[in-house]
Amino acid sequence: MTDNMDASTLLKIDHLDVHYGLIQALHTVSLEVRRGELVCLIGANGAGKSTLLKSVMGLVTPSYGNIFFNQLNITARKTCQHAAQGLSLVPEGRGIFSAMTVMENLQMGAYHRSDKTGIQQDLQHACELFPRLAERKNQLAGTLSGGEQQMLAIARALLSRPKLLFLDEPSMGLAPLLVQKIFEVIKKINQEGVSVLLVEQNAQVALTLADRAYVMEHGEISLQGEARTLLNNPRVQTAYLGL
Repeated sequence: MTDNMDASTLLKIDHLDVHYGLIQALHTVSLEVRRGELVCLIGANGAGKSTLLKSVMGLVTPSYGNIFFNQLNITARKTCQHAAQGLSLVPEGRGIFSAMTVMENLQMGAYHRSDKTGIQQDLQHACELFPRLAERKNQLAGTLSGGEQQMLAIARALLSRPKLLFLDEPSMGLAPLLVQKIFEVIKKINQEGVSVLLVEQNAQVALTLADRAYVMEHGEISLQGEARTLLNNPRVQTAYLGL
C-alpha cells in the first residue's frame, strides 16, 4: 500500500517500463483512474495501449514501475487473482468461447463467485443491457455476428462485478449503428458505478464519452487532461480526428 495516494484513486500506474526482449514497448508510463471515472486512452496502432492493459492484468511483466489498484500494489499479482479483486478486461478481438453457448459464456464471467442469487440478478441485468443476448442465450457464441460477440464479451466481463472495467478497442470492425449501441451501454455501465478505462481508436467518440483522457505515442504518454479539452486540442485534432 502507498501512503501518499488519494483515496479517490482506484488505479494508479506509476513510471511503468515494459520490454519485449530488447525492444522497449512502454517508457515511464504514469496514468490513473479515479473512482467512478470513465477515462479513455487514445493513440495509433503500436503505440503501446494494449501492452499497458496487459501489464495491469498480469499478462505482461513490467521491467520497472508499480501498479496500484484500490490502494494495493498489484504489480506482481497473477492474472487469475485480478477478477476477484475487481478488475476485468474485455480484450481486443473479444476472446469469447466460440464452442460454448451465450449463456455458458456469461456464466464463465462469474466463475470465481459463489453468490447464486447475485449471479442470477447480474445475468438478468446483462440481458437487459443487451436484449439480443437473451434472444440467443442457447446459441453457440461462435455463430454470433461481430457486434453480438462484442456485446457478449462486455456482458461476460460484467458478470465478475468489476470495480474497474478495461475495454480494448470495443468498436473495432463494427457497423456505425452497433458502435453507437456499444458506447451507449459503456456510458450506462459507468453511470451505474463501474469505473472504466477505454482504449479506443475512434478518438472522436472516446473523447466525447470520457471524463479524462490520455494520448499515447511510441510507448509514452504525450498528452493528458480533461477529455473535452483534448477534443479541442489542435494537435489531437490533426493526428486523431482528421481535422
